[in-house]
Amino acid sequence: MDHTQHHGGAAHGQMDHTTMDHSHAGHGSHGVHDHGAMIADFLRRFRVCLVLSVPVIALSMMFQDLVGYHLDFPYREPIVVVLASVIYVYGGWPFLTGMVGELRTRQMGMMTLVAVAVTAAYVYSVAVSVGWLQGMDFFWELATLIDIMLIGHYLEMKSVAGASRSLELIVQMLPADAHKVQGSTITDVKVDTLHPGDLVLVRPGERIPTDGNVVDGESSVNESMLTGESVPVQKGATDSVIAGAVNGEGSLTIRVTHKGEDSYLNKVVNMVAEAQNAKSQTQALADRAAGWLTILSLSVGLITLIAWLWGGKEVSFAVERMVTVMVTSCPHALGVAIPLVVAISTAISAQKGLLIRNRTAFEEARKITAMVFDKTGTLTEGEFGVTRVKVLTGGADEAAFLRMVAALEQQSQHPIAQGIVRKAKKRKLDLPAISNFQSITGKGVSATIDGKQVLVVSPGYLKENGIEQPQDAYGSGAETVVFVLVDGQLAGYVALADKIREDSKDAVRRLQEAGIKVYMATGDNRKVADAVASELGLDGVYAEVLPEQKVNVVKDLQKQGAFVAMTGDGVNDAPALAQANVGIAVGSGTDVAAETADIILVNSKPTDITNLVEFGKATYRKMIQNLLWATGYNVIAIPLAAGVLYPNFVLSPAIGAVLMSASTVIVAINAQRLKGSLKASENTHR
Repeated sequence: MDHTQHHGGAAHGQMDHTTMDHSHAGHGSHGVHDHGAMIADFLRRFRVCLVLSVPVIALSMMFQDLVGYHLDFPYREPIVVVLASVIYVYGGWPFLTGMVGELRTRQMGMMTLVAVAVTAAYVYSVAVSVGWLQGMDFFWELATLIDIMLIGHYLEMKSVAGASRSLELIVQMLPADAHKVQGSTITDVKVDTLHPGDLVLVRPGERIPTDGNVVDGESSVNESMLTGESVPVQKGATDSVIAGAVNGEGSLTIRVTHKGEDSYLNKVVNMVAEAQNAKSQTQALADRAAGWLTILSLSVGLITLIAWLWGGKEVSFAVERMVTVMVTSCPHALGVAIPLVVAISTAISAQKGLLIRNRTAFEEARKITAMVFDKTGTLTEGEFGVTRVKVLTGGADEAAFLRMVAALEQQSQHPIAQGIVRKAKKRKLDLPAISNFQSITGKGVSATIDGKQVLVVSPGYLKENGIEQPQDAYGSGAETVVFVLVDGQLAGYVALADKIREDSKDAVRRLQEAGIKVYMATGDNRKVADAVASELGLDGVYAEVLPEQKVNVVKDLQKQGAFVAMTGDGVNDAPALAQANVGIAVGSGTDVAAETADIILVNSKPTDITNLVEFGKATYRKMIQNLLWATGYNVIAIPLAAGVLYPNFVLSPAIGAVLMSASTVIVAINAQRLKGSLKASENTHR
């Protein structure tokens, strides 16, 4: 049977997952538990130092003069030195060790800057206290500086971890136990003891404990937390289900297909973690900026010290200006500017059915000027549905005719044959028994039904045997038609079409409104391809191309200067996905590890691709906004810290630390606003 080529679905592949350990304590992570312990450690150090800071500040002569009271007693100075030393060592330890790590890798960053600033303040203050230098100590600035640095790092890590944990929380919601079915016995067992092939019962309202296929029962299943699909999906025999989804009103018996670590959900979490930990070009830019800013801060701080000493100011004033410059210009906000945006965008995208494997490609989605779609399963539903049934011989009604055709086609696995069988099942038709079944290679099938020879064949078979096709056989260019012969006579035909998805037209329109040319590359015949392209209003169509030839379509567009995104099957379209500037694999269910794709669409919905472009643009905008703020405020803050407005205005180290922390808070708030931007983008197009 000369059926239209069918291809679609998602690729299978092994996904490498790595967790990167950043060079400094504030951003490093060996895993979820290590990161959680580090967050708790910063909070604990902050609380201890905050308590110790109260007497240090209260007993500081500089603070007393500032506020206007006097508190002095024997051994006041040694007590302040001891308490400040504890704050410096205990509170400053993460920064001191972070500096060592940065110096070892020859990548000076914010840890080096903070460590140098607090060390300079501490050493100078001790020297004043023991009488080696004249002046006034600023232990209270040291204490408040370390307190602010600790709480700043704590809030930063908590924000990043909070965004990253949104998917991990879903994993924690998985049931620990499952109802294992063995014959007529049902036993509660631990989920991690299940193996592929085991049968599991899921009662109404329960979470599905494991990936599997339904073998008995029907129910609606809510997969919204996993795939972003808000409408519950009806599940019946042979349908696949995902661990973590919520079962509806019916009971389901499921055959296990994946163990826990191989489940769809675990692959999603690992993939998101991989994307969040990987460094993109924008992150590399931020890292370079932080490095240069560190060198600039140390240089300006040293120049400030020398300039004020050269100008005849006392050592205490010059050192205070130097420390203030170093503290104020600390690129702390720069450290959180990109990671927090990434953590939020990748987590939200995953919950919306967009799995990001390559962050650079995700950020570059804003550059796309040409989008190439595969047809089957992406722009169309990937399932052939019966559009018309025509009986040409008298005496046979449509139902009897369809029963006869479906009886033959149930022996075939071809998408068109399955479409006819689905139609018969939907109409609850009882299929008659057949005998002498034969496949006519490339042309159709034949069998004996009720003593009659029945053939279901392609148009090519009719032409070959001199049988004239009915005038009205083809209703539209998008239909595929199979003909039915009974005892050599043309008895009728069945027309089918791979229906265009409901949201395809909206997706194409939105992409074109964004200035993106939309093309289709398909293995289908020219007539079908042109019909689909015409209905959707595409900018161009490439028909009858083999999967391996699609790479040439991408190359040709790139030669014309286009920034190309390719959307297709992760296996068949691998060369084209790899060649494209952004490779997007379509897939559903548990097949999420397309090796050659940068981004994976869980639901294969065309509007998800438009969301991808819009999410990418919104994410990039937030990154740039954060980078500009994190570096831009230094243009004003550093000169003030150096004392350019002295004596009219003097920025203290503590106020400098507050400004630095405020910039971090602003960057964090701006990153959180990304959630609103993405939500608004979705609502606009609903």
